[in-house]
Amino acid sequence: MTPVETLTLRQGQAWRARLAERASGQRRRSCATIEGTVSDLSDTFAPAVSRLYRGAEPWMPCDGVSLVLEVTSSKPKADRETKRHACARGDIPFYLLVDRQESSITLFSDPGRDDYRQHCTVAFGKPLTLPAPFSFDLDTTDFL
Repeated sequence: MTPVETLTLRQGQAWRARLAERASGQRRRSCATIEGTVSDLSDTFAPAVSRLYRGAEPWMPCDGVSLVLEVTSSKPKADRETKRHACARGDIPFYLLVDRQESSITLFSDPGRDDYRQHCTVAFGKPLTLPAPFSFDLDTTDFL
């Protein structure tokens, strides 16, 4: 997966804080550290730097993963298609794609055999509704 650093550090911290805040229903002053983000939810962790996983196995189980967030890189086809298909095959319920080249964000849901059956795309600046277990409107105005 593309590391969070593909956004500016400030944008990445804002996203992690907003997701953790909304998921827990509590306001946070700060939830980002140089090593990563750990919320009061025992199953939430968002790495701030990719070196945390050096030496880890290249493939890890998908069990328990609710959402994968991907930000398009200089090779957006891999982010838009290859990784999305892999997540669907892994039965990960949601794949959230921040497409920097298209200035949009897409939530893919309902994983099938090789792809997601549903998707919803909004332009940067518009809210994107995330369903349960997240259940909030994601504000994307920071990406304008």
